[in-house]
Amino acid sequence: MNPENILVPFHVSDLPPAPWVVFAPHADDETFGMGGALRLAALQGMATHVIVLTDGALGGATNPDDQQALVAQRKTEVQQACDVLGVSSVQTWDHADRGLKMDDVVVEQIAGALIDLQAATVFFPGVLELHPDHRVTAQLVWAAVQRLQLRAWRGHLPEVWSYEISVQSPVNRLIDITSTIKAKQQAMAVYASQNSQNNYPELILALNKARTFSMSAEVKYVESFNRYDPGMLTESLEALTQQAVARYFERGQTKP
Repeated sequence: MNPENILVPFHVSDLPPAPWVVFAPHADDETFGMGGALRLAALQGMATHVIVLTDGALGGATNPDDQQALVAQRKTEVQQACDVLGVSSVQTWDHADRGLKMDDVVVEQIAGALIDLQAATVFFPGVLELHPDHRVTAQLVWAAVQRLQLRAWRGHLPEVWSYEISVQSPVNRLIDITSTIKAKQQAMAVYASQNSQNNYPELILALNKARTFSMSAEVKYVESFNRYDPGMLTESLEALTQQAVARYFERGQTKP
């Protein structure tokens, strides 16, 4: 069977090149998933851009009037949280909460944003996330980058990374966020609309702590990512996920 280092990194990684474009299914996912890394990037003078795909109307609202107010609140919260993290720009799109699906128009919208923002690295949620909007976001972004590959955009493509939000997914990069954990906590606290539904900051911190299992003792918190090699863009995200799971059963060393 493959040893542990084939399944999870044993060393922290450097930040990928900027500008970053982070696609978040809902306002809060960017902070819960990679708020520490966003703050690290800002401190290094790197340009980072967050795009929220859905209006977040179902994040606790029970009637249409409440939903309208919640949409406005979540837009305010994401801007405030991203200000704490030093994000360069925030866009809030208006696709229906829990209504994301594979759609050519949305794929084209995402591809256009990557071109407009001159993305050097693009981020999407991990493929094993439980919320359907998270998983569809991954598929939409993957399809958009594949489309750019077909167009031979600028002669090269952005690096493609996924990030964990609520559950562990296949990863091959760990970013040490020990130095920015307080900023992440401050940004997570901004999301009053969502934190009233569950103890999300506590759960996220537990995940960030649990992922230090393979790290040295001075690394207190990490955020987890999966970097996809450019050659993988010829394959489907589903096939790549199946290959990642297969590493848990293969004999001998396999490239992570």
